[in-house]
Amino acid sequence: MSPRSDGRVRYAVVGTGARAEMFVRALVLDHADTTELAAFADVNQARMDAHNRWLAELGHRPVPTYPADGFGAMLDAERVDVVLVTSVDVTHDEYVVAALHAGRDVVTEKPMTVDAARCRRILDAVSETGGRVTVAFNYRYNPLHEQMRRLLADGAVGEIGSVHFEWLLDVRHGADYFRRWHRDKATSGGLMVHKASHHFDLVNWWLGATPVEVYAAGRLFFYGEDGRRHGYARDYERAYGSPAAADDPFALRLDAHPRLRELYLDAECEDGYQRDRNVFAPGVSIEDDMAVLARYSTGATMTYHLTAYAPWEGYRVMVNGSRGRLELEVTENDFVDRGTAGAVKGAALHGVEAAAEGGGATLTLRPFWEPPRQIPVEGRTRHGHGGADARMTRVLLGGQPDPLDRAATADDGALALLTGLAANRSFETGQPVRVADLLTSR
Repeated sequence: MSPRSDGRVRYAVVGTGARAEMFVRALVLDHADTTELAAFADVNQARMDAHNRWLAELGHRPVPTYPADGFGAMLDAERVDVVLVTSVDVTHDEYVVAALHAGRDVVTEKPMTVDAARCRRILDAVSETGGRVTVAFNYRYNPLHEQMRRLLADGAVGEIGSVHFEWLLDVRHGADYFRRWHRDKATSGGLMVHKASHHFDLVNWWLGATPVEVYAAGRLFFYGEDGRRHGYARDYERAYGSPAAADDPFALRLDAHPRLRELYLDAECEDGYQRDRNVFAPGVSIEDDMAVLARYSTGATMTYHLTAYAPWEGYRVMVNGSRGRLELEVTENDFVDRGTAGAVKGAALHGVEAAAEGGGATLTLRPFWEPPRQIPVEGRTRHGHGGADARMTRVLLGGQPDPLDRAATADDGALALLTGLAANRSFETGQPVRVADLLTSR
């Protein structure tokens, strides 16, 4: 989208939950010379009002607010150039498609959407309108992941034969998916879509390949009603106002976090949404322990495992090739302190602040016939997803040149999504799933 005469592109943010704050701050603080925040749209007025109060704290004027059903009118009334979608995952396609047909480009949070039909709808709208959809896969912008991309592209391990990828969500971060709307697969697609689409996109990007076939097994082992057998469950529906939740390390204390109180507790009167459900309460329809075997267009394979109830948080990636092996290990926090276990990761909002516990990262190249070499880790921080958020907004919002071509397209978003959807279908059928079949089957 070409900037206006003052050099700034006008953005509207639709969906004003916690994740929107990172983008709003980037628009009005970090990239105010190239961007202008034009409006908010949401189903909940209280949440939009909270964001406007925070804008005032930053010295920025409040922006107009629109109900979700006034989205189309907002685009014209506020002269919006680009729509930034940070709403509940299942609603992404509604705003993406409407914006494209109104002649606007879109930046959307991952996952692009939650099922194959909605994915097809977005891809068709891109084809019909010629508009641009960029998926905010911030993990591409993590300095470590950029190093992996460069090393693999430069042939550090030769031709890639296989990847093993293990991701661990600890019992603070992992539990949070089971308190909120993500616990319902119909709205989030489950962790194979909402969370693992990040990881599947990285593998697609690193390999320069597309997924062909997926076989997977997953189950709800730790959380949910059946998870009560492990002995951690307390008897309450939601944490706020419940004596049984007072010392529960799995309970989120909304009233202890001013921003979360404003966004959710104070906004409940409008839509009834409860952000602090008991992770062992009925109604969980997503898995917490998942294993995937994927085959790619290059012939390479990936084994992937996601655990959402680990004692520590981090990940391991091992790439095996014709000239050796590249290993990345990241510890985001090495344990969960019981006293702060009931907080959201980052203490305030998702990814904004660093965890208090210890962490670190190592990158090791193991060539054939030579001793292993430790590769210095470049540019990683403990803030904003390893520094990725700021790097991403500099490219997507600030117009910074990007020699690594990290901006993910709608096609990239679809490929990451379809890997997760294929895994979900394999969970149900017990059979391998051809990825291409998901978009063609009705």
